Amino acid sequence: MEELAQTTARSCGTRRPPELEHPALGRDFEEESLGMQFGFNLGEREAGSALSGLRPILAGLDRLLEKAVEIARNLWRTDTVSERFRGLYIDQAEIDQILQRPAGEPQFSPAEFLWARAADGSRPKKLQELLGISVFDFAVVMIALAPEIDLRYERLYAYLQDDVTRKRPSIDLVLNLLCSSAEEKLLRRAHFAADAPLVRQKIVRLFPDTNYTQPPRLAYYLKLDEQIVRSLLGEEGLDERLLPFCSLIRADEGLEQLKTDAVVKTALRSIMLAARQNEGAVVLHFSGASKIQMRHAAAAAAFDCGSLLLAANFSDAPDVRASPGEAIDLFLRQAKLLGAIPYIEGVESLNLDLVGTAVEQSGGTVMVASKSGGWFRLRGRRVVPVDFAAQDSRQRRISWERNLSQCGAHADEPTLEALARRFRLTPEQIEEAVHQACDRAFWRGAIRSAETNAASEPEVIPDDLYAAARAQSAPDLATVARKLNPTYTWQDLVLPPDTVAQLREICQRVSHYEHVMADWGFDRKLSLGKGTSALFSGPTGTGKTMAAEVIANEVKLDLYKIDLAGVVSKYIGETEKNLDRIFAAAEGTNTILFFDEADALFGKRSEVRDSHDRYANIEISYLLQKMEQYEGIAILASNLRANVDEAFVRRLAFMVPFPFPDEASRRRIWAGIWPVTTHLADDLDLDFLAREFKLTGGNIKNIALAGAFLAAEDGGAVTMVHLLHATRREYQKLGKVLSEAELDSSRFDVQLTGR
Repeated sequence: MEELAQTTARSCGTRRPPELEHPALGRDFEEESLGMQFGFNLGEREAGSALSGLRPILAGLDRLLEKAVEIARNLWRTDTVSERFRGLYIDQAEIDQILQRPAGEPQFSPAEFLWARAADGSRPKKLQELLGISVFDFAVVMIALAPEIDLRYERLYAYLQDDVTRKRPSIDLVLNLLCSSAEEKLLRRAHFAADAPLVRQKIVRLFPDTNYTQPPRLAYYLKLDEQIVRSLLGEEGLDERLLPFCSLIRADEGLEQLKTDAVVKTALRSIMLAARQNEGAVVLHFSGASKIQMRHAAAAAAFDCGSLLLAANFSDAPDVRASPGEAIDLFLRQAKLLGAIPYIEGVESLNLDLVGTAVEQSGGTVMVASKSGGWFRLRGRRVVPVDFAAQDSRQRRISWERNLSQCGAHADEPTLEALARRFRLTPEQIEEAVHQACDRAFWRGAIRSAETNAASEPEVIPDDLYAAARAQSAPDLATVARKLNPTYTWQDLVLPPDTVAQLREICQRVSHYEHVMADWGFDRKLSLGKGTSALFSGPTGTGKTMAAEVIANEVKLDLYKIDLAGVVSKYIGETEKNLDRIFAAAEGTNTILFFDEADALFGKRSEVRDSHDRYANIEISYLLQKMEQYEGIAILASNLRANVDEAFVRRLAFMVPFPFPDEASRRRIWAGIWPVTTHLADDLDLDFLAREFKLTGGNIKNIALAGAFLAAEDGGAVTMVHLLHATRREYQKLGKVLSEAELDSSRFDVQLTGR
């Protein structure tokens, strides 16, 4: 221990120039006695310049420790044998010294010490002002910082605490170094209370001595937060705890060049200008569907203020939900240390009270973004709502053209017009869709090159763009519904002319929706009932699902079939929750919702005789409201039109009947059911099949498929024998029996007992 004392005394004994010395201190403690004017220059980026601002302060700390070591040596001067085992046992002489010292008296209590004066405008001084802490608190910060710069301070602290294992400064050591009386030491304990600035802001973290089960407060060690250490040492980059969900954004242009609504842009510029001129702070709440649009606006506003933007998306940081308050505080403090404007996304996933408290205490300009506005409120600060309305078709078309041009691709006028009007995508979705379309084109070109053994330039075609746009439309809907892959076209439909005409009218309504609603103003005229809804009613197998697929193919939209098994629940209120999830996922997307067997959901309300009737009626009434509010495309399919509640009929834009096919229609179905590559025998009598067997298109499809498998087993073409056998099986499924006369077995050599 004596050797350690000599080493530390030598390391502390280097004299400093007179201009760096601080006037001597008396026993009466004054804040000015720690008159360290710490500085922080945002322009300093090199570690050398940061250390140059700290050297005068460390010089003062060295003088303080030198004096403390000298006092400690006098206090602990014992015989050589005792000194060799110091810290391992307590002898009688040491007990006598302890008893003679007044309770609470600082152990070292230097009568005077020198403290260096840092230059004004330096990094430590600015950091002290940013954190809003006292001179005493910052002296604590510097004592905790010293081991981060030079590990020799750990040996000094261990010596002064009379324990080689205690290398971190404890509260007791700090108070012994900085306090000149027992009374002052008792008062200064408040600086380490839970609500004190150092601890509340987590500038200094306290952790107990592991040798104690329940140690006293004085035995707690101090550890300077890594973020403060990095700032004082001039290290670049973000705190590693923020890297998973934060990014520092430097805009290239201000609000004047921003491509957004002119009114919003002008208003935002005036607010930021007023806040800057008056040196005041403002809280802005951005709301809108486009995250990239709001983030670009925030970065441009920061650019006009001469600042960077520190953006955090808390919805992408599930790990911080265990301690969201600490993460928010850490983020806001990082922005303050960097001189950046904080921009918060994903606050909906956090406790709003925590967010509000942190924003109120931050005191600076803060921006918060969410999908919907009007809900973020603060008690002590004004929140200015900034609404970013969804892009109209003209703006979406510009986005498509710009992104295609940047990728070296192009699209014809009809395709651009259809993409802009039919898919209500945000700017970032359009950007992603264009990249996906280019990737599809590149892969198709690679395949063509491999097949032809010649280089092939990738060319983006409309199908690439439509497929990419659909992929961006409903990312959350797949969790609550099943996506269908439409394969049918108008040529596959066998329906009466009027039914086909109604289906085409549905497609026309979808194609011209944006034009009528936005350009002609019906969107402002109507509050409810803006969606496109249709009821397909008719017997099973008459083509209702096929017609929905044809519509999806025609308008180039995805088709999602709602699985009633996952919607209807026997538990009260669960059906409504499931429906709400479906409509919430579909809202704002560009998809078609297809409710098959819809009368299970949209059935008639009945007279209330018991609680079951009451809750069943509540489900139907709730669904009525959701259907009227839904602005997308919904197709309902029911076997019986009479089973559907009349209130739904009023809310439907189309009622499309699917009648049982007549003989002529059945003949067309039989003729069109076969793929072009299927081998058909010459003996097929489609007229006979259409005339004798009164079946729907669904039944005919089953028979054709079963006949094909029978033919494959026989290793030849599909014959009448195969089809008649398959027909008999289909009738068995329907609960009917065919006679030999109906099968005309003598003509086609078919036995009722088998093939």
